[in-house]
Amino acid sequence: MIVWKLDRLWRSLRDLIETPNMPKDRDVDFISLTEKLDTTPGGKLIFHLMGALAEFERDLIRERTNAGLAAAWTRGRIGGRPKRLATNGKVALVRRLFADPNHSIPEICSTLGISRSTLYRYVRKSKEEA
Repeated sequence: MIVWKLDRLWRSLRDLIETPNMPKDRDVDFISLTEKLDTTPGGKLIFHLMGALAEFERDLIRERTNAGLAAAWTRGRIGGRPKRLATNGKVALVRRLFADPNHSIPEICSTLGISRSTLYRYVRKSKEEA
């Protein structure tokens, strides 16, 4: 089995350990082209060390990301895509235009600059609130 780079092959240390053993069960050698590793004892040692360091790095990135999200949350930053119709007046306008049979759906959407699904989402939300 030949791979270009090891970090494309596994997602956890467990996967890293099991993957080179799969070809061995079938009498196939394992070779990584970028890292110049194989299934010799020395290659296995480097293989495991690199895997442990890669998993450690992924855990640190995950930890930092979660800390950053928590800090942003405490500052009032929620994240996600901003609402297209931010004010209640625009939402009320959508409801009024939708209720008026003289306005077509494409006309309402192009006038307000929203998609059809956004229009129906606001209409559905107004029915749930009523």
